[in-house]
Amino acid sequence: MLALYHNDMSLCAQKVRLCLAEKQLDWEDRHIVLRSGEHQKPWYLKLNRRAVVPTLIHDDKVIPESNVILEYLEETFPDPPLAPGDPYGRAQMRLWTKQLDEDIHDASAAVISFAIAFRHQYLDKGEVGKQMLKQVPNILKRERRADVIAKGPESPHFVIAIERMLQLLDEMEESLSEHEWLAGPTYTLADVAFAPYLARLEHLNILDIVGSRRSVSRWYQRCKSRPSFALAISKWENPDYLNLMQRRGTEHWPKVQAIIQTLQ
Repeated sequence: MLALYHNDMSLCAQKVRLCLAEKQLDWEDRHIVLRSGEHQKPWYLKLNRRAVVPTLIHDDKVIPESNVILEYLEETFPDPPLAPGDPYGRAQMRLWTKQLDEDIHDASAAVISFAIAFRHQYLDKGEVGKQMLKQVPNILKRERRADVIAKGPESPHFVIAIERMLQLLDEMEESLSEHEWLAGPTYTLADVAFAPYLARLEHLNILDIVGSRRSVSRWYQRCKSRPSFALAISKWENPDYLNLMQRRGTEHWPKVQAIIQTLQ
């Protein structure tokens, strides 16, 4: 039995749902409402001490961390394969997913999302929002998020996040100009892991940040055309979140453009 504790709009949950959809695996939906702080409740912390989603349950086994879950699913359910058949190809795939854990997710994508949109969910909650922020277990993540919530796109972390995202897009463009998918000629966990991040840029109405990187644009369209994308991402789109992200993204796009110009 597979069960997934997840959130509808979570980037990390989206990539695990993509993997489950690609492998056509049935799973029990255990949705976590992040806005209410459900992921910080004692019962969930027993499953995931970092208070993040998703968490996979496989029979009596608990597997946290999205990239770890992806590899677990690939090893446990190898058909259809989502990893290259040779060691070098798998190494290339892992070099991509490694970036997400190192700095792309927390220091770039999350900062951009919070600075533009999600900060308002905390600010609207007043004292409750402050208490939710204090309960973020990772100290560095908590301090960075506090600054981003307070200052929004004026936070110095926002400029760094945009610069890192542009660097990532350049790396993707270089790789995708050589082959159809990120890690080579076949769709792998690297593509599964990164597709939600382009979807996030689109949801924030700042997908134009991709600019003239045509190989990245074509890759994203190929990802969106796969049946798994509709099942794992489009199906779970939350209208309230989308409205917030699109409205605030449109509002702050000139700021993003200005940062891009200063970095060129």
